[in-house]
Amino acid sequence: MQFDFATASRIVFGAGAIKELPSAAASFGRRALVVSGMSGERALPWIEKLRANGRQVAEFRIGGEPTVETILIGMERARSENCEVIIGIGGGSVIDAGKAIATLMANPGSTYDYLEVVGKGIPLVNPAMPFIAVPTTAGTGSEVTRNAVLGVTEKRVKVSLRGSQMLPKVAIVDPELTYSLPPDITATSGMDALTQLIEPFLSAGANPMTDALCRDGIGRVRRSLKAAFKNGEDRQAREDMSLAALFGGMALANAKLGAVHGFAGPIGGMYPAGHGAICARLLPVVMEANLAALRQRSPQAPVLDRIRELGVILTGNQSARAEDAIRWLYDLREALQIPPLATYGVRQEDMPEIIERAQQANSMKGNPVGLNEVELERIVESAL
Repeated sequence: MQFDFATASRIVFGAGAIKELPSAAASFGRRALVVSGMSGERALPWIEKLRANGRQVAEFRIGGEPTVETILIGMERARSENCEVIIGIGGGSVIDAGKAIATLMANPGSTYDYLEVVGKGIPLVNPAMPFIAVPTTAGTGSEVTRNAVLGVTEKRVKVSLRGSQMLPKVAIVDPELTYSLPPDITATSGMDALTQLIEPFLSAGANPMTDALCRDGIGRVRRSLKAAFKNGEDRQAREDMSLAALFGGMALANAKLGAVHGFAGPIGGMYPAGHGAICARLLPVVMEANLAALRQRSPQAPVLDRIRELGVILTGNQSARAEDAIRWLYDLREALQIPPLATYGVRQEDMPEIIERAQQANSMKGNPVGLNEVELERIVESAL
């Protein structure tokens, strides 16, 4: 048995954990760039606290998911302010933007030198600038992943900047920051977290450490996602979901993903759909396709036992079958009111392009079974 496991240098978790931000930032220098969402509402109190603590703070706000152009603007802002540390306070998009800025500030050349699929995919060489991640959603786990997903506008695709150098120096995970999330964001981000626990658990890259994280995280989602959706101030539910997202990020960074994420990048680049919403719609459909393909082509594959185990974890029934896991996921998708992909403009006639792009996606390599073109078409059709 051999595996490699890496995560953020320091993880601070718990209610009120964000109070650690000023002292954590102080160890990296006096000048900080704080990346936040467009309103900056959640970051503003902590920007003031950083300033009161003697830090010089420049702000950089982003709207929506980051693009290559977003990162270039952020890098220029960081350079002009002579920043020594980057801090991301927001959802996965904000944290990915912060990670990318911190990484590319320290590595020479063009952004496209390092991007997968559309770029040269050259490995990163230099460690990133110090980066502190403070998630305000419970979904992507970006605070402990070694990649950032960036949109490439002219090619209508999302691809990853990837390398172990991108792991944050500090991840501050405070469930209280998620209390005000609206139900729809709670739902889609929570389903993203669940996807990032299930896909690594079923992937060829699974290992004992990621398995432990996935089993625990999936159980937390089972008992708490619907509760958080119904009552955003449910303390236990929010804590469970923040932990589940953290564990999912650690799992995907150290195992592999699968066809859900293989589709999510291309679809997210082609249509105005959030990553979590795409994953939420696709998860049960992909699971169903994987189960059928495995039974047809690899009926003795050990991963079939894992799908059955998912049924046990998700339903709480020790006699559950693999089909029960899939039914539970469909029921959850309905309970959380996840809209179909057609809501975002995904059309039947775009199917060939979606499938071609998905087949090239890095995440497809982790799927527990190779899916043919007909199977991929059925997945998208079922999710429309």
